[in-house]
Amino acid sequence: MKTLRQIGSLAFVLGLFTAIFAGIPWHVIAAEDPVVPWWLRIAIFCLLGGILLVLLTVALETRKNKTLLEAPLPTDSEAAVLLLNSAEIPGRPTREILGLVQGHTVFAIWLGKDLSAIVRLVLGGELTEYTEMMGKARTVATNRMIAAAERMGADAIINVRYMTTSVVGSAAELLVYGTAVKLSD
Repeated sequence: MKTLRQIGSLAFVLGLFTAIFAGIPWHVIAAEDPVVPWWLRIAIFCLLGGILLVLLTVALETRKNKTLLEAPLPTDSEAAVLLLNSAEIPGRPTREILGLVQGHTVFAIWLGKDLSAIVRLVLGGELTEYTEMMGKARTVATNRMIAAAERMGADAIINVRYMTTSVVGSAAELLVYGTAVKLSD
């Protein structure tokens, strides 16, 4: 899937640059002759085909990963790893510090939701599209951190912290990290 998306991206970029940097000068020079040359037709088909291929692969990957995104955080009764943002667990001394664990994701919303949020910026109110996006990102990143702690054999993660960064446009990076520990019995 990733290879198909890269091929689509490459076809799009090649088609775009050929259409802009060769097609526009050709049109200016040969404006009297309405016949579009074969190389410009291929460039336009590459541009459109590349966009289509990228959109299809992203849609298939999103559909495949939808169950991961909708998985809720485990509740306290079913959690194998305890999460705390304090430096120690009351009444449970730490036996061993296993090390840093982290979970990371970069999320974006599709253009339709982005446009809805822009309208809300003008009219006012909560930007629910971004609230949902960050909630899903927090769930995914936290689940990845918990999985990393479980692979280390941790009983708990202490000093849990969240960080966000704007990546590009409406995409946001979310990082969660903490210290994986084994607890005394």
